[in-house]
Amino acid sequence: MEIDLGSDFLNYIIEQGYQPGDRLPSIQQLTGDAHLDMSANKVREQLEVARALGWVEVRSKRGTRIREYAFTPAVRLSALYAFACGESFEAFASLRNHVEAAYWNEACALLEPADLQVMQGCLDRACQKLDSRPIHIPNPEHRQFHLTVFTHLDNKFVLGILEAYWDLYEEVGANRYQDYSYLRQVWDYHARILRLIAAGDFDGARQTFLQHTRLLRYEPEKTSWALESGI
Repeated sequence: MEIDLGSDFLNYIIEQGYQPGDRLPSIQQLTGDAHLDMSANKVREQLEVARALGWVEVRSKRGTRIREYAFTPAVRLSALYAFACGESFEAFASLRNHVEAAYWNEACALLEPADLQVMQGCLDRACQKLDSRPIHIPNPEHRQFHLTVFTHLDNKFVLGILEAYWDLYEEVGANRYQDYSYLRQVWDYHARILRLIAAGDFDGARQTFLQHTRLLRYEPEKTSWALESGI
């Protein structure tokens, strides 16, 4: 199927059949050897778009290489722009909740014993952090616990939305509006979710997940986070 990406540079990448890890010709080679009928400045502009969307990586000494496709960078960048324009994080959180619930049972059926051990490790570390003095908010464990549920789901678009949610969750500062009782409730729910998954009760785990999402209550402060993020 031929698709015009609206970019001569991106069309060239697809037409040439480059694969993840492949190194692209330099901008000088692309414009000097008639690979592309474009100016060097135009190639740089389109290369920057590809880099921002996570399709290529540019490093000194390694040059420009194709990256494994991921939906996450495009979702994250678009959502950050939307937030800067006044759209709410709650709307994106609602999308994430619906997507996670829709694919929950399918993802749970693919989990292996080692994945459940990872989730148990998240639960153990989170409890240790909450029992410490002063307490530490278990944000990495929260992210890993949820994403582990979908670790074997073969759908990059679903994973892109879920991964972007956790990036954005940290970006907008949602974790700064959680008190101790809220955190304890969250991890009590996680313990129940894990027990139900381990028992094969995926419907019960899904319902518990939905109950857990309704706990979130915060009012994001109006800051210049969007500007500070470079968007």
